[in-house]
Amino acid sequence: MNLAMFMPQPVVADIVYAFMKSDAVAGKGFVCLLFLVSIYAWTVMVLKWLVLKRAKRAARVFLTNFRKEQHPLALHLKRLPLPSSPLLSVYEGACTAVGIELESRGNETAELFVRGLERQLKLNPYQLTAIRNAAERSIADQALELEDRMGFLSTAASAAPLLGLLGTVWGVMDTFSSMAKAGAASIGEVAPGISGALITTAAALVVAIPSAVGYNYLAAEIRTLAVQMDNFADELMSSLQREFLKDQG
Repeated sequence: MNLAMFMPQPVVADIVYAFMKSDAVAGKGFVCLLFLVSIYAWTVMVLKWLVLKRAKRAARVFLTNFRKEQHPLALHLKRLPLPSSPLLSVYEGACTAVGIELESRGNETAELFVRGLERQLKLNPYQLTAIRNAAERSIADQALELEDRMGFLSTAASAAPLLGLLGTVWGVMDTFSSMAKAGAASIGEVAPGISGALITTAAALVVAIPSAVGYNYLAAEIRTLAVQMDNFADELMSSLQREFLKDQG
């Protein structure tokens, strides 16, 4: 007779087993919540990465076309079908401000810009300052758009471990409370409850680590684009000063 048939079989302590043995609220509830947070965090990271990748590529295309022109307003007049990018938005905002400062009332905007290209119109330093302010406002708007939902990643990276710790402490408390009510307990009775309590910490780290890495990477990419926008605004304003600034002699 095979005595092994009558001996208790060891329980495979895997994640599914730990999840099934965890508390309904402190274990299963917290793990399900963290799972949903993880899905949303990964969605944000992937979508933001795609947006930044397209923005960087479009920015390179825009800068190449802008630097080919002899006049800072030439690209605006050509209306080329350029891909949308933060730099293009800053450029369009500055060009709109140029049209306002050149007092385009009663004139076609295109005709006004052509006169500007022919150096028939000039701007004073106060008008150039207004144009720079418009460009800076566009930069701020683009930065806010790029940083959209980045706060969620930061919150997930910092709050998920605390949520996991709360679930673990809650589960351990429930386990020891059950032990106290039942009197002496064996390790076989305590271990499932402890493993079920620890699964929330494991789930929290699965959420927090990718969120922290993704946030730091994406934040660095956004800072790069922000610096690129600032540098372009300086380049654009320098070109506008050379072309439009009135002689102060």
